[in-house]
Order: sequence, then structure tokens, then C-alpha cells
Amino acid sequence: MSEVITAAVSALNEKLEGRGFDGVAKFVIEDEGSIVMDTDGARAADDDADVTMTADTDTFRSILDGALNPTAAFMTGKLKIDGDMGAAMRLGSVLS
Repeated sequence: MSEVITAAVSALNEKLEGRGFDGVAKFVIEDEGSIVMDTDGARAADDDADVTMTADTDTFRSILDGALNPTAAFMTGKLKIDGDMGAAMRLGSVLS
């Protein structure tokens, strides 16, 4: 597993504060791998998901750091979303 994925899993679990996520979301970090978030929290995996979000490493780091709003990233084409937009919106509140 890449260091980027390991760090992202840790950061996402911190943001979740032990709550998990209502649904199944997948983050694909280009050239690194993927992360799945569900009721059990975040983990490195490539499972099927309700919504899949794809971004490059810099964009994903900026979202996790709070420097880039997920909605702004989507509107500018830096973040691609495939699947349930409702799940993506719920996830945006977790990431902010």
C-alpha cells in the first residue's frame, strides 16, 4: 500500500471520529490506489460503492487538509464523481 493511501486512510478516520459513513463511498487517488468508507470507517480497498470520487494526489490532499472545498473541486473538474450524488453530498460534510 502506498504512503499516500496510508496517510489518507488515517486522515479520513480522524475526520469520521469513529462514526463511520452512512453508505459506501470510494476515493480513487490517481496512480496511488483507492479507499473505501462505510459504516466501519475508512480502509484501503477497491470494493463496489454507492459513489466513486476520483482525483489526483494533490487535489485529494487539499480536500483533506481543508484547503479545497470538495464542491469547488467538483465544479472546477478537479474531482470527478460517479454514482449517487446524495451520498457525495453527505460525504462533503464529513470532509469539510
